[in-house]
Amino acid sequence: MNREQQINPDNLGYDVTGKNTPDPLRFAFQNKRSAHAGGMSAMVSEEERQLQALAALCVKPESPQKRCLYVHVPFCRVRCTYCNFFQYASSQSLIDAYFEALMSELVFKAQMPWTQTAPFHAVYIGGGTPTDLTPEQITRLGQMIRQHFPLTTDCELTLEGRINRFDDRMFDAALEGGFNRFSFGVQSFDTKVRRKAKRLDDREPVLKRIQSLSATNAAPIVIDLLFGLPYQDLEIWHQDLNDFLESGAHGVDLYQLIEMGGTPMKGMIDQGRLPEPADTPMKATMFETGVNFMAEHHLRRLSVNHWARDNRERSIYNSLAKTSAEVLPLGAGAGGNVGGFGFMQHRNLDTYIDAVNAGDIPLAMMTRSSPQAALHSEIKASFDRGFLSAKDFISKFERDVFHYCRPLFEVWQRNGLVNVNGEYLSLTLAGEFWSVSLAQAMIEVLQKGQQSKAA
Repeated sequence: MNREQQINPDNLGYDVTGKNTPDPLRFAFQNKRSAHAGGMSAMVSEEERQLQALAALCVKPESPQKRCLYVHVPFCRVRCTYCNFFQYASSQSLIDAYFEALMSELVFKAQMPWTQTAPFHAVYIGGGTPTDLTPEQITRLGQMIRQHFPLTTDCELTLEGRINRFDDRMFDAALEGGFNRFSFGVQSFDTKVRRKAKRLDDREPVLKRIQSLSATNAAPIVIDLLFGLPYQDLEIWHQDLNDFLESGAHGVDLYQLIEMGGTPMKGMIDQGRLPEPADTPMKATMFETGVNFMAEHHLRRLSVNHWARDNRERSIYNSLAKTSAEVLPLGAGAGGNVGGFGFMQHRNLDTYIDAVNAGDIPLAMMTRSSPQAALHSEIKASFDRGFLSAKDFISKFERDVFHYCRPLFEVWQRNGLVNVNGEYLSLTLAGEFWSVSLAQAMIEVLQKGQQSKAA
């Protein structure tokens, strides 16, 4: 294998290299640009969407990639102030009509040759608030997935939801449906922070319920915590971490608040009804506090922002779907990728239901992935787990990407973001905080290199 000429880091800006600063954790980059890294893709015209999507789902790949199933439930009783994904207020009549269309789409896609070629490693029911479904609907959803989709023997089936109204009847219904992992978006235990974010229930009932669910040992209970919310100072954040430990939950994700336009929070801050959330240096400090806390209490780290209390929590969907796996989407507003195409389904309920009833794939948008999409996915997966291996890239892509990017890695090392040791790159604490920015930067460098070759 011929080695490619190395990149020249002198031509790269601070948005790629980061700044050389005594405090890279807080100041290497200006801010986190997005929640996830990504590469270039090309739009598929509206006229071609159905044919291309059907063609992709009719292929039986000879060497199937790992795959996941994502099901979207676009209803919430209350819109959280930081949420940019709210679609519909929960209404039982709307939910019932939607659920029947969802079942039709599920059966249709389950029968496709692509679907039946290989088993799915993980299933995730997200939203919205999936636990706004009735107990009977949750049982039926799980059973339909198990009945119609090929699943690995250890397939992880996650039901996302709120603690509010998640009673024993709901829990038992989900277990009966075959769900074996539960993810609750706590975000913060603090009552004031929760109320200002429009979260339902105060600290005590949330903590008590998670303790009760975790103590059953029926399935892993995982929670999300956000850092950087209005009114959430370092003292409250440390209490949030202690509350997680006290809750007995089997796993936790620590996510920083990403301020996006169009959220109620943005409008409330602009109107003076909420204080500014934490700035990037403070969020970096909160991340550092979280990492040190988890190490102090000997929790097992699964990725740069996810920890497990024991071996029951595996976080398969997060490690696969956000990085390297193909994801089959179901439901209004669901997104995924199959056969080199990105799928984004209709968010509008009427449009979605009409498309399903007409026997169409309910696509609002479709993209053709970059020829380098698999490489980009491997980069995202590597940064998510905290290290890159030169041999992995050579064996999977027959390209010495590590050698090509080594000058950039050496700049990152001087800037305190990574350590380069032989054929491995590992992230420092600062690199972990900026992992998405580093992954995006590496993808952009490789894309520009390909464009230069083609020119």
